[in-house]
Amino acid sequence: MKRTASAVWHGDLKKGHGALATRSGVLKNTPYSFVTRFENEPGTNPEELLAAAHAGCFTMALSAELSRAGFTPTRMATQATVSLEQVSGTWTITAVHLENEAWVPGIADGQFQEIAAGAKANCPVSRLFNAGITLSAKLEAG
Repeated sequence: MKRTASAVWHGDLKKGHGALATRSGVLKNTPYSFVTRFENEPGTNPEELLAAAHAGCFTMALSAELSRAGFTPTRMATQATVSLEQVSGTWTITAVHLENEAWVPGIADGQFQEIAAGAKANCPVSRLFNAGITLSAKLEAG
C-alpha cells in the first residue's frame, strides 16, 4: 500500500509560499509558508501534519491492540505534540509526545498501560521516525 501527497513552493524561504495536496483530495492546494511554520500564523505546516498522522495512527493501533486483548474502547482521544528545535544549527524534530485519554470498560490500568506502550512502539508512524528515507531528485531546466 502506498499513499501520496505533494508540495509546490514558490519563492525564497521567508517570503515564499507553498501548497500541499493529497491524492485523496483531503488536502487540496492547502497553503503553507514560513509564517505558518515558524511564527504561528494561521495555516498548516509539516510538523502539524506529522502530529495529526501520529495521533491518528497511534489511536487506531491502540484500538486494534485493545480489541486483540478482548476490550472494546468506548472513546479514545489522542493529542500528539511534535517538537521542532535547532540542534547544532539545524532544524530537527527532537521529540513527539502522545497524550491519550481512553474510556475502556473492564480494563485494569496496568494492563491498559502495557497495551498503550505496545501501540506506541508498534504504530507505523512511530516507526517512521527510524525509517530509511530515499530520494530521487531531478533538476528541471529553466
